[in-house]
Amino acid sequence: MGGTDDIEALIDLMARLPGLGPRSARRAVLHLIKKRGPLMTPLADALSHVAVTARECVNCGNIGTSDLCDICASEKRGNGEICVVEEVSDLWAMERGGAFKGRYHVLGGTLNALDAVGPDDLRIPQLVTRVAEEGVKEVILALNATVDGQTTAHYIAEQLEGTGVTVTSLAQGVPIGGELDYLDDGTISTALRARKNF
Repeated sequence: MGGTDDIEALIDLMARLPGLGPRSARRAVLHLIKKRGPLMTPLADALSHVAVTARECVNCGNIGTSDLCDICASEKRGNGEICVVEEVSDLWAMERGGAFKGRYHVLGGTLNALDAVGPDDLRIPQLVTRVAEEGVKEVILALNATVDGQTTAHYIAEQLEGTGVTVTSLAQGVPIGGELDYLDDGTISTALRARKNF
C-alpha cells in the first residue's frame, strides 16, 4: 500500500484510544475519510480547538475550558457537600444521573502500593484543604468498590477525622433490575449487610 503513511499514522493514533484496537481504528479512519466533509473536518477542527482550550479545574480537577469549571463556579452547587471520585469520567457519570447537587473533587486515581501511588500523587491534600476552607459539612466517597478504591476511602476518612465533617459512601449492593442469580458473591454479601427496612 504505497503513499498511505499519513493514513497509517492516523490509524495507529486512533488505536491508542481506549476501547479501540487496530481493526476498530482502521474502520473508524476509513469511515472518517468517506465522510470527510460532514464528519472528519469538523472533528479535526474540534480536536484542534479542545487541544488549546481544555484545562483542569484548579479547584476540583474536573475538565473544562476555564480555570474554574462550571460546577465550582456555580453558587447553587456550594451546598456544603463534596463528592469525591477517582477520575473525571466518574464525575461525568454522576452528573448524568442528575441526583447530586453539590461539588466534586477528582482524586486522579487511587492509592496503590504496587504502582507506588501515594497520597501526594493524588489530590488528597487538596481535598483536606478544601474541607477546611469551604465550610464542607459532608464528604461523599464515590470510589469504585475495588481493593484500591476502598483503601483510598479508608485513608481519606482517616485524614478527615477530627475535622467535624461527616464522611459517607455510596450504597453498594443489588442494582436496580439486577437478578440475584447473575450477581457475584461479594455484591450479594454487601447488599445483605446494607439491608434496610422495607
